Amino acid sequence: MNHDRFLAPPGKKISLKSYDPGYNGNFRGKDDAEEKLKDDIERLSHYQEMLYAQNIHALLIIIQGMDAAGKDSVVKHVMSGVNPQGCQVAGFKQPSAEELDHDYLWRCAKALPGRGRIGIYNRSYYEEVLIVRVHPEMLKEERLPPGAERQSIWKDRFEDICAFERHLVRNGTVVLKFFLHVSKEEQKKRFIDRLTHPDKYWKFSPPDVSERSYWDDYMKAYEDMLCNTSTKIAPWYVIPADHKWFTRVAVADVIVETLKSLKLSYPKMTRGQDLKAALKMLKEEK
Repeated sequence: MNHDRFLAPPGKKISLKSYDPGYNGNFRGKDDAEEKLKDDIERLSHYQEMLYAQNIHALLIIIQGMDAAGKDSVVKHVMSGVNPQGCQVAGFKQPSAEELDHDYLWRCAKALPGRGRIGIYNRSYYEEVLIVRVHPEMLKEERLPPGAERQSIWKDRFEDICAFERHLVRNGTVVLKFFLHVSKEEQKKRFIDRLTHPDKYWKFSPPDVSERSYWDDYMKAYEDMLCNTSTKIAPWYVIPADHKWFTRVAVADVIVETLKSLKLSYPKMTRGQDLKAALKMLKEEK
């Protein structure tokens, strides 16, 4: 799969209109894509085991998108074959009182994966340049010092986020970021589906509909975010999200190929004599 078509070019102006949310690749259909996903899940399991055993790198996967873009679905399906011992998922919604007593990166920094582990952020610190930008009144709840709510606050936050991610990469954490690009029409269909099936009522929240009136504002915020925070070391991938089956296979493929590029391997035995002695003792044990 050609990942370049999904990549948000670092430092360049982004127009989401140039990314087709309905794109579904060269797959003949859903069944064809699911075969590919099945293969990638097996490969992901293999690479995760080596990642865990090597204990040098960590992988941080950040998933952003509008409501009903399929974030939960990606986590559920793509990570279905991963050993739970080596994977953790964190979701970031409205900050708590304790979280508001710290800087906006704090709650996400606490949930970073350790070496050898895969961490997934279902939403992240990027909410601070998305929903908070669309609803700037939220800044009052953060109790920022005088002068912090200046015109350049979004530029400042882009710089801080890039510096934070650069620090992570320099210390062994691979950062992968996915924006699930769903169309406004497809979002509407999914909301209606949630409201017409009792087993999906729990997925719906009344504010989801009212937020649709800010759609254009969100698209502008996402475009600015992608332009300012997609870097060579921590790129953004704009993944078509109108077909959930394609979204899953595209995300899985990027993750697998990224892990493959790390040239992972199982640790080599460095204490040959000790291991041989232990094996000899076990075999001679009565």
